[in-house]
Amino acid sequence: MSTQQAEQSDRKKYEFRRVIEDLKEYEGSGTQLVSLYITPDEQISDNVAHINEEYSEASNIKSKQTRTNVQDALKSIKDRLRYYDTVPENGMVLFSGAIDTGGGQTEMVTRVLEDPPQPIHSSMYRCSSEFVTDPLEEMLADQGLFGLVVLDRREANVGWLKGKRIEPVKSASSLVPGKQRKGGQSAQRFARLRLEAIDNFYQEVAGMADDLMVPERHDLDGVLVGGPSPTKDEFLDGDYLHHELQEKVIGKFDVAYTDESGLSDLVDAASDALADQEVMQDKAEMEEFFAELHGGDLATYGFGPTRENLVLGSVDRLLISEDLRKDAVTYHCPEGHEDHELVDPHAETPDHACEECGAEPETVERGDAIDHLISIAEQRGTETRFISSDFEKGEQLLNAFGGIAGILRYSTGV
Repeated sequence: MSTQQAEQSDRKKYEFRRVIEDLKEYEGSGTQLVSLYITPDEQISDNVAHINEEYSEASNIKSKQTRTNVQDALKSIKDRLRYYDTVPENGMVLFSGAIDTGGGQTEMVTRVLEDPPQPIHSSMYRCSSEFVTDPLEEMLADQGLFGLVVLDRREANVGWLKGKRIEPVKSASSLVPGKQRKGGQSAQRFARLRLEAIDNFYQEVAGMADDLMVPERHDLDGVLVGGPSPTKDEFLDGDYLHHELQEKVIGKFDVAYTDESGLSDLVDAASDALADQEVMQDKAEMEEFFAELHGGDLATYGFGPTRENLVLGSVDRLLISEDLRKDAVTYHCPEGHEDHELVDPHAETPDHACEECGAEPETVERGDAIDHLISIAEQRGTETRFISSDFEKGEQLLNAFGGIAGILRYSTGV
């Protein structure tokens, strides 16, 4: 996937994720919210005919209010479908219904999601008290699945690398005795007991991995094994893993730690093997950002400085946390000055006085902060990267740097 394709994919995923979050907040009374999933190989005309049938059936609903709301939702969906001659490449989803706004009031909303990130495999029509978003959420789940195993002769951990997220699952501690034998035991007997204990531990570790990964073997992209030498070599050379997992081992890597942190070390050690995976791309961006932050002058962070550098055209890559949820507010004062700040999306727009002249704003603009920044980035030829918070430096981007940073083309002193 090219850089431009990856950027477009990240942007589409973000936009869909934001719409899904909004849809999940909506509630309706009874079964008034309509969800319609259309697969790529369906015909628009067939779906219009289906909606007409459902409209007629809805006339049998006893409650006048429910009947009216359902028919209004179906009419809204039918009206939207008339704008399309064919179904988009990946299908489309339509949501419509009367949502509760409090105080016994309702508001009709209709959303059309064209060409989702992955093809829609199953058509669906459903009326419920909430919109059905599960199939879309599954599309946004982390892509790429790798089994992780780290072990030495003292302990082991197994888990997953799911897209950008490392997930520890099982651990074990061994009963392997140290190399120094206890008094009264012959060297031969002690060595035999120690080898048996090692063999038993390797079998236990393999059992954990098999139980976890064999059920997912058809979706598994590979298995990574880490630990010190010769432990990892003995484990793999001894064919302890289920044969289908053994065939999926894409590498063994030197890892110093075998606790839960060792799983992260394993992913780092396997960076070349995982070069095309999203988590490694995110880590590479953050490593470069921190290198510039601590030893260079091509790093910027925070909404204000990063936005200013974007306007100057000096940002090469805009780094945005996937979990950032803020609004950007722009204040225009009568003297022509502009001020900008971030606010929580559900908070009221705060009172403001111009930072340069103290005047009250003449106009106020407010919108999603990510859309605000990306619109500037696109005008300046700046690439945008969405960074997961499921690893340490990605979490720092969100919590320590406000979810917004950038790597500059040249130093501006901002």
